Amino acid sequence: MKTIRISHPHTFNQAKLPPTVLALGYFDGVHLGHQKVVKTALAKAKEMGITCSVMTFDPHPSVVLGKDVELVEYITPLFEKEELFKEMNVDFLYIVHFTKEFASLFPQQFVDDYIIGLNVQHVVAGFDFTYGRLGKGTMETLPFHSREKFTQTTVEKLANDNEKISSTLIRRLIGEGKVSEVTKLLGRYYTIQGFVVDGEKRGRTIGFPTANIRTTENFIIPKMGVYAVRIKVNSKWYNGVCNVGVKPTFHDNKTVPSIEVHLFDFSEDIYKENVIVEWHKRIRSEQKFPSIDELIKQIGKDKVEAQEYFEKLYEDTCFL
Repeated sequence: MKTIRISHPHTFNQAKLPPTVLALGYFDGVHLGHQKVVKTALAKAKEMGITCSVMTFDPHPSVVLGKDVELVEYITPLFEKEELFKEMNVDFLYIVHFTKEFASLFPQQFVDDYIIGLNVQHVVAGFDFTYGRLGKGTMETLPFHSREKFTQTTVEKLANDNEKISSTLIRRLIGEGKVSEVTKLLGRYYTIQGFVVDGEKRGRTIGFPTANIRTTENFIIPKMGVYAVRIKVNSKWYNGVCNVGVKPTFHDNKTVPSIEVHLFDFSEDIYKENVIVEWHKRIRSEQKFPSIDELIKQIGKDKVEAQEYFEKLYEDTCFL
């Protein structure tokens, strides 16, 4: 896959670009609904015998257009979206730099410059995709703006339990700690990436050494609590139990949560290593214990519950 970054106004020559089917969207999460759009585009490209492209935007439009929005947390930061599209065998990824000038384009200007001007022969997008100034362009107006230069496919709503699968829903579920429900909507486990940093080193004194994780991007962090997770470090996956929180048994005034993972049957030094944390199941809320002994006892129970979860997961996988 070739990634092409575009700043407005672009200078691409339509005649020098290969004919393509274009999947349009912001695609945060690359969830099952997004995958349906991209897979539809891939199938159409194969049918037409031409390339398949995806267009996304960076940064998030709310950073540019929203009030007092300086930082957006992502389900899939840009580099991760890029990897997911590559895995889907997309030929070209257009990343359009989203600015106020770009956002002010009239719908016809957007179509002329960013669809027709990129030699797009067919457009695929979700039913709720909008384009152009104030989102005035819709999938219903696209045939008019196409100037009969391309055709289109509108992908209808994909639902789970009668609720539309959307980035907004997934963001909410992650914020509520419902990571197992998120798995059903993404079609994969939710992950974050980071590296191991120095922590308080208290875990090793109570028999549960932990890796303290600092994220490298603005990922959405699940609600404070205890989770069954896997960690990928040095190309290998390890099972573990993770605490997201402020450790109230030891701190009365801490407000910034930390991410600490206790890996099972693991004794390597992974300080400063890059890791991926894969979220599987929420075990319980974080709580303050009356004594360290009570905390140790509960961590032991959490560990057993996480181990039993993974044992069952692997047993079920064997029978698939």
